[in-house]
Amino acid sequence: MVNMFDTDNSGTINYNEFIGLWKYIEDWKRCFQAFDVDRSGSINESEMGNALRSFGFNVSPRFVHTLIQKFDRFATMNNTGKGDVTFDNFVQACVTVKTLTDSFKQFDNDHDGWIQINYEQFLDLVVRQRA
Repeated sequence: MVNMFDTDNSGTINYNEFIGLWKYIEDWKRCFQAFDVDRSGSINESEMGNALRSFGFNVSPRFVHTLIQKFDRFATMNNTGKGDVTFDNFVQACVTVKTLTDSFKQFDNDHDGWIQINYEQFLDLVVRQRA
């Protein structure tokens, strides 16, 4: 997450970069609380989709289901068939979606929602995402 706000690529964040990071965390917290309607401390698949859409991410229910499977750290999906995501995992999911969206936009020159990349470009995107 720090890399996302390290605008000068120094490997650390300065005060101004920290302020940007803090603002994002506060925004995510407000969003999470707004969609955690039952105040359980976690959000379900439907709430997660609504939260992501409120941030401007146009994601399908299928993708939200995939996110829930990945970020449901307590594996509640295995027991109940429904997944829940805590705030910490919600932030991680949001960082993942934002990072991937930013990477996608670098290649979507005509802003039509479609890109064409070669194999090496794909590998580069994946490796940078994992860093």
